[in-house]
Parts: sequence; structure tokens; C-alpha cells
Amino acid sequence: MSALRLPSPGGGTRAYNPRAEPARFTAAGTSLSSRTVFSAAHVVADPYADSSPDAPAAVDWDATLAFRRHLWSHGLGVAEAMDTAQRGMGLDWAGAAELIRRSAAEAKAVGGRIACGVGTDQLGPGTHSLADVRAAYEEQLSLVEESGSQAILMASRALAAAASSPDDYLGLYAHLLRQSSEPVVLHWLGPMFDPALDGYWGSADLDAATETFLQVISEHPDKVDGIKISLLDADREVALRRRLPKGVRCYTGDDFNYPELIAGDDQGFSHALLGIFDPLGPLAAEAVRVLDTGDTAGFRALLDPTVELSRHLFKTPTRFYKTGVVFLAWLAGHQDHFTMVGGLQSARSLPHLARAYELADGLGLFPDPALAATRMTSLLTVYGVEQ
Repeated sequence: MSALRLPSPGGGTRAYNPRAEPARFTAAGTSLSSRTVFSAAHVVADPYADSSPDAPAAVDWDATLAFRRHLWSHGLGVAEAMDTAQRGMGLDWAGAAELIRRSAAEAKAVGGRIACGVGTDQLGPGTHSLADVRAAYEEQLSLVEESGSQAILMASRALAAAASSPDDYLGLYAHLLRQSSEPVVLHWLGPMFDPALDGYWGSADLDAATETFLQVISEHPDKVDGIKISLLDADREVALRRRLPKGVRCYTGDDFNYPELIAGDDQGFSHALLGIFDPLGPLAAEAVRVLDTGDTAGFRALLDPTVELSRHLFKTPTRFYKTGVVFLAWLAGHQDHFTMVGGLQSARSLPHLARAYELADGLGLFPDPALAATRMTSLLTVYGVEQ
């Protein structure tokens, strides 16, 4: 395989020799036992749709569901209709509702584990009352539960705008938890993922916000399966994890520090619900199977080298990590194009994408390295980088 000329961050190009052979991970496997692991999954756009960035999302349903079957085949659960699926960044509530229905039915057909995001995005921008926010949450919770999926109560932009105190959060979440038919996952998404969520739980002071969050859980432990923490702060996650009521799981959403958090310490560990496990699916499953045997060092040896790629994809502005995730899915052959709903394929620079390709190729993530190199070459050509 001939060398590629990749753009350098400081200008110019440099030579890169693609990997000749992919790494070999277990092709398909049994469910994981020592940790509960969800991959938040991306959606595949319909590249032939004549749509604009602010039009309703046009989704390629066949390719989208095929990718979920790929994740399930490796023993991973699918966290559906989350921010990785571009909720609020190209995928509106109508599209998300259809995604939930289709994915939940597919999960039932193949025996895959699924949990789906419940939010308030049908409200759209503008000012809304707490009653409006509650009704929107109720509508989405009903749809998710009727689909047969576990519910993930996502952080709400509308609630962040409407709430005037921690009591507003306590009251609304208490109402929703009393209504839920099964234990849910509570999701705390930090402002690095969505700036509109700054001050969630009633305070920009994370210590104060943590106390409100823990109060919600402590008052309804039987209705909380677990919490997903996406604050990119490993020490804060560990401290919070140690204060959870017995039986309430911590699902790490920390795409910077996940190996150490999943491995845990002598006082506990985190399960996982991660966007980075979309491109890392087979490797992540292989690593957790090693951990299932009690081999923590072997687990870390497999997963630690992936952190550089994850930190690159999730670099500031973090909310645009989805572009890198879809880009790698295209290079890996999971879809035939690099098109995203909302036109989000333009959200990262060519040097950023080139570095993502280089890191992923070095990890052996591409089942067909020659295909990945060919597709990378085609993208470089579009940008005018001569090979």
C-alpha cells in the first residue's frame, strides 16, 4: 500500500504509510459479564436526499439499523437517540421518535440490549414553562417505554432555561420518576457537550449541582437504574460514584478517562455509556471480555492506547465529536458516504480528520485498511491535496 500525503496542522503535507493488516478482534461474542456497556450510536444520513441543514433529517434507515446490529453482534448495548445520534444537532424529535421505534423493534428481533434517550426537544427554541417541559418529557417517556426500551432521562435545554432553582429540578424529576414503569438512567451532560446546559441542576457550581443530583437519586433509588456522567472529570465521577445508593450504577460518559474509570479501584468501578465506543465497538468489547476474566492489566493494555484517538475526536468544541465518529464509520465501511444530517460533515477541519484517520489506522480499527486508505485519498483529492 503506497504512502499517503496527509495535511499537517501547521501547513503543508507529510507522508503516512497505512497499516497493511487490521488488528484482529473477536468477530462476534457473548454478552459481557463484569460491566454493563452501552455504545451511543450515530445515525447514517441519506446522501441522496435533497435537504438543507435546517430541514428535517433524512436518514438511511437500513444503514443505520445495520450499524446497530454490528454493535449488538459484539455484545455491546446500544444507547439510542442520544447526542451521538445528533439529537438537537440535525435530528429533530420526529426523526428521533422514528429512530427509537425502529431500533427498539430491531433490538427485540435480534436480542440486543437498548436504552433510549428521553428529552424535551419537541419544544424547540424559545421560552417554555415548567409545565410544558414536564409534558414534553412525559410524551417522550411514554413513547420509549411503549417501544419496550429502557429510558434514559436526558438533560433538557428547555428545563435549563425554565428552572429558577434546584427545587424546580427536584420537583420535575420526582414527577417523572414516579411515572416511570421501570428504573431509568439519569443523564448529566456537561456544557462542554452542550453549552445550553450550563448550570444544570440549578447551579453553575458543580459541587452544589452534585448535591441536587444526588438528592434526586436518594429520594427515588428504586426508580434509578444508574446515572450517566459526562463531565470529563474523572475525580468528580469517582467521588460521585462512591456516594450512590446501593444498587444504583454509575455509567461513565467520560470520553477522556474511560479506561481507568471502567477498570475501577478497590472501592468500585464505572459501567459505560460512551460515544467513543461507536468507532471502538469491537476493540472495546474485546477489552471488556479480557476484564471479565479478571485481567485488569490486559484490559488496560487494549483500551489505554485508544485514549489519544478519543481525546482527539472530543477536543474542543467537544459537541462536534459526531463528525469524527461518522467519518471513521465511513472509512471502516459501515456506510458508503461521508454525509451527515444537518450537513455536520463540515464541522471539523481536514487536518483534524486526517489525524483521526491516522490514529484509528494505527489502532487497527479498519476491517479493510486498503478501503480506508482509498476513501481517505478520495477525501484528500476533494480538498485539493495531491497524492
